[in-house]
Amino acid sequence: MVKRFECDVLIVGGGINGAAIARDAAGRRLRVVLCEKDDLAQHTSSASSKLIHGGLRYLEHYKFGLVRKALIERETLLRSAPHIMRPLRFVMPHDKGARPAWLIRAGLFLYDRLARREFLPGSHGLDLRSHPAGAPLLPQFTQGFMYSDGWVDDARLVVLNALDAHERGAVILTHSRCGALQRQPDGWSTTLEGQGRHVHVQARCLVNAAGPWAARFLHGATNTPGGRALRLIKGSHIVVPRLFDHPHAYIFQHPDGRIVFAMPYEGAFTLVGTTDVDYRGELDKVAISAEETLYLCQLANRYFRRAITPDDVLWSYAGVRPLVEDEAASAAAATRDFRLEPDMAGAPLLSVFGGKITTSRKLAEQAVDWVAGALGHAAPAWTADACLPGGDLYGPLPDKRGVLEFDGWSARLGTRYPWLPPVLVARYARAYGTRIGVLLARRSRLEDMGQEVLPGLYEAEIDYLMAHEWARSSADILWRRTKLGLHLAPGSAALLDEWIGARQGALAL
Repeated sequence: MVKRFECDVLIVGGGINGAAIARDAAGRRLRVVLCEKDDLAQHTSSASSKLIHGGLRYLEHYKFGLVRKALIERETLLRSAPHIMRPLRFVMPHDKGARPAWLIRAGLFLYDRLARREFLPGSHGLDLRSHPAGAPLLPQFTQGFMYSDGWVDDARLVVLNALDAHERGAVILTHSRCGALQRQPDGWSTTLEGQGRHVHVQARCLVNAAGPWAARFLHGATNTPGGRALRLIKGSHIVVPRLFDHPHAYIFQHPDGRIVFAMPYEGAFTLVGTTDVDYRGELDKVAISAEETLYLCQLANRYFRRAITPDDVLWSYAGVRPLVEDEAASAAAATRDFRLEPDMAGAPLLSVFGGKITTSRKLAEQAVDWVAGALGHAAPAWTADACLPGGDLYGPLPDKRGVLEFDGWSARLGTRYPWLPPVLVARYARAYGTRIGVLLARRSRLEDMGQEVLPGLYEAEIDYLMAHEWARSSADILWRRTKLGLHLAPGSAALLDEWIGARQGALAL
């Protein structure tokens, strides 16, 4: 039997842009269907540097408008989901062979003042000979700078946008590939296929948010020539055992002009990245190269006392960012801004090119402004003053107190759930925020959580992720909904997939 949906807007692509557009549109009472050929955030949107930032390095490319827009959004996003985002202080050791100190001071002065800061502290100089951040560094780095940006669980940001969209009426269809579309003057018709099911969708408007596949989808699925070329840039990261104990991150300059971050990650690890290299390979098989791994190790070794080699890498990931093509000579200098390309030659079509996680909410707002106008649907923008699911720690609207006092709120959960191990309370607080109440509903002792399928992963959480967050496999759960894969023994993924298969088989009976 073929399911059928009639909607105002069909969104193709379940990355951050597609999910954010679905959320905004559903909140304006548009009927929304979002389809994604794989899992939510399976590709580019879970392969970022995990940062909500203005893009300090873009200042030297004179991208002042982009940086200002991102800095404004940085504070809006941090307020909206303080459980999956948090302020992060960055240390920049001064490398005498790279950018001069006066240029860095000028850039940080501008970075602090391009947009209003409500709660993030400003930048200042550092004496690395006495500051704790200097201890892990080689002795020649004696001076540096400190500034503020934000950290985000990128994959969960996508899922929470999709969850909010769903709870406002949107239909979210993962593992559903959009085939050929038929365009009429007043609508689009297509059949979505995947995992043995067929879903027919009739939509008044189509939004192409397919990320790296956007130009290909526009041409192949709609027979419409792509209006703007994409520059595909691969960014890769490595995870190694923890290189420092303090809570700050580092930003390192490389003589080739590129910037690499080293950040605390999942308690026991350090995340190092990213690379910026042009990519022309298969989009479904993106992986870090041996050259990139060596590059990141060598750059880290220019700064840290503890040297690392490719043998120290515990995990790596890579993603392809679809950047709007410009005249930049290098991948690092290519613009991270976005472009919306409307097409009214028949039923409305909007293609999304470029963008970054930090500006995804603003991109979605502008996209839905256009969609609503094209459909004659009057509805005001709303997401700037709304929390994402789980983010309403101190009320329904974003509150800087929630950002600054998250640890206190989290600690109080230990009193509310004294029967849960503290490590689980802390992890649930970060992952689910106030939705911990949904996860733990009607549970008052550890036995109520069901089987401990893997260390720290109980049946109750798996059920929650499958029922509410579209998880279907061990990769969905261990690497995107959580990062438990880093902490578990080899073979854990196969055990979890076996358990999920048995669970689904039992439910089908």
